[in-house]
Amino acid sequence: MVLATFSWPYGGRQVFITGSFTSWTRHYAMTPVDGSPGTFQTLIDLPPGGYQYRFLVDGIWRCDERQPCVSDVYGVVSNWLYITEADAAPPTLQYEPYIIRTMDMDEGTALYTAPSPVQAQLSETDIQVSRSWISRLLSSYTVYDTLPMSSKVVIIDAQMPVKKAFQIMYEEGLFVVPIWDDLRATVIGMLTASDFILILRGLQENVLVLAEEELDNYTVSAWKEVKFQQSSNGPVGMHRRPVIHASDQDSLKDVALKIVQNEISSLPVFKSSLQDTSCMPLLTLACLPGVLKYIFTHYRDAITSLPLLQHPICSIPMGTWLPETGRGNGQQLAILGNNSPLSSALQLLLEGRVSSIPIVDDSGSLIDTYSRSDILALANGDMYAHIQPHQMTMHQALQQVYQANSYINGRSRCHTCFRSTTLREVMEQLSDPAVRRLVIIDAISKHVEGIISLRDVLEFLLQ
Repeated sequence: MVLATFSWPYGGRQVFITGSFTSWTRHYAMTPVDGSPGTFQTLIDLPPGGYQYRFLVDGIWRCDERQPCVSDVYGVVSNWLYITEADAAPPTLQYEPYIIRTMDMDEGTALYTAPSPVQAQLSETDIQVSRSWISRLLSSYTVYDTLPMSSKVVIIDAQMPVKKAFQIMYEEGLFVVPIWDDLRATVIGMLTASDFILILRGLQENVLVLAEEELDNYTVSAWKEVKFQQSSNGPVGMHRRPVIHASDQDSLKDVALKIVQNEISSLPVFKSSLQDTSCMPLLTLACLPGVLKYIFTHYRDAITSLPLLQHPICSIPMGTWLPETGRGNGQQLAILGNNSPLSSALQLLLEGRVSSIPIVDDSGSLIDTYSRSDILALANGDMYAHIQPHQMTMHQALQQVYQANSYINGRSRCHTCFRSTTLREVMEQLSDPAVRRLVIIDAISKHVEGIISLRDVLEFLLQ
């Protein structure tokens, strides 16, 4: 037997280690090292041989990217240690030059996947039990239950110049805002990042013939009228469908279904009864991250124990995958190279019915993602008036986003997972309102395999 030393130097509150030496069934608690803040250590007596192991840090499975790593057939990454008879002294784990790094961790590699040497077969019963439970839970609560004690809702006046409106959206970090009409005393629509893309493309293609001074006075209502005419070819004043909205007494299930079925990102919530008609009826904006965050805050343990959530996402029919993964669902996964023109991204975001595009390097490895909201970075300082989308590369477009939002090389922007990641772990990540989607990558090469969004998850669960 050889006494092996295992160390975790990246901090945390509680750290455990488990591995193939216990058949992944027992967790050893690691002890903080005196005089070395953030370092945890434990000694385990092991017979000679090769072992895989991982660290459980504050409830998240991770591995030490500076140590040797291996990936199994499911894409699960673990650290690797080989012990020989000669290792009479506690071994020093050697540095492995090949680094596996996800885009949203500072140190170590976040695995988000619990060890599971044998994966149970997904059954229709697992699906139906989980769907039924989540459906009942969401039906039991209304939008009013989720309203915070204090919050801010940014509203754009219909008569505001559209140029100024997009600048406000950029400064506030918003990609959708309600449009308020004083004459009707209500919300008449939503101004979105897609509107900005349409205007940008219209200006570039001379569809919108506006001088700079005219653009300064071009109102939100005027733009919405032009957009309506372009989409309907109907006369001015033609009947428009009512704004898709929710009442504060609507159930969370109804709200989620409205968002999913209408393919929108959020919808305004109106107060169901107003005694004072002079009061603004808008209470908040409802969105899918808000729904998931609420139920995860109050029912995390119950949700994460559902049978369906224990399965890896590669075994569940959801998300958009590359055909070569064998998981193709008929929907084309949009991917662009680092040197592709920005105009290609704009076309995909508008016509491909996607909200985010993975950007890859020459070898196909993930660099970052470019989403509809990122285009608003071009509203900063009227940058959009000085660029040509067909000449700007995606690399240059991403640099503009980083500079506008003080990001460093995309850190904390791009969130990833593996095909072996369980649905529970996917939903835990997506319960963070800042995370709208996860790019599915190969654990070693970082090649993009697919993408899974919160909309994909809820659409599947609410069928």
